[in-house]
Amino acid sequence: MSKPTKAVVVFSGGQDSTTCLFWAKKKYEEVIALSFDYGQKHSDELICAKEICKKYGVEHHILDMALLNQLAPNSLTRADIEVDKEAPETGTPNSFVDGRNMLFLTFAAVFAKQRDIHVLVTGVSQSDFSGYPDCRHVFITSLETTLTLAMDYEFEVITPLMWIDKKETWKMADDLGVFDVIRQETLTCYNGVRGDGCGDCPACRLRRRGMEAYLSERK
Repeated sequence: MSKPTKAVVVFSGGQDSTTCLFWAKKKYEEVIALSFDYGQKHSDELICAKEICKKYGVEHHILDMALLNQLAPNSLTRADIEVDKEAPETGTPNSFVDGRNMLFLTFAAVFAKQRDIHVLVTGVSQSDFSGYPDCRHVFITSLETTLTLAMDYEFEVITPLMWIDKKETWKMADDLGVFDVIRQETLTCYNGVRGDGCGDCPACRLRRRGMEAYLSERK
């Protein structure tokens, strides 16, 4: 495979995927963002993703993944399930959506192949994976092999954030010149609040701790 010039970014409109989107825009000549509607309670993230792509000139598509909501009830899709404030001692948090990253990357791969694109970019991180097993390096490398074998087409799944924490993710955004974009225009909050979020859910606390740690060193 020659040096890739195109990439598909799995894009939620949150801090991590938006940082990866701008990272990809620097690295590849053509970038397409792919979002997924799986019945998430904070559906404003899809509006957020659409607005970011329109504002910064990125081709954007939203795929219907409503079946995932039916198969895997969780606190991100069901109004009657509150998000765990703390990670459980055993098992995964109730904000974990079974199969989500596997399905998203699989559909992204199918989409990419039709466009003659070999590179998939996703914002998962083993350093800040919140107990989600499908954010681990071992899963990503396994799926990369599986997708390549399944379609007889070479895929490369790139994870720019895999080995860095939230503090370093904020630094990456700053180095890319999009710190304010990430802080003000993205939606990471499990309760659907843009920017700095609700401040109380696990996603907001993780994001805020990382930002405060980075800003304290940047001064």
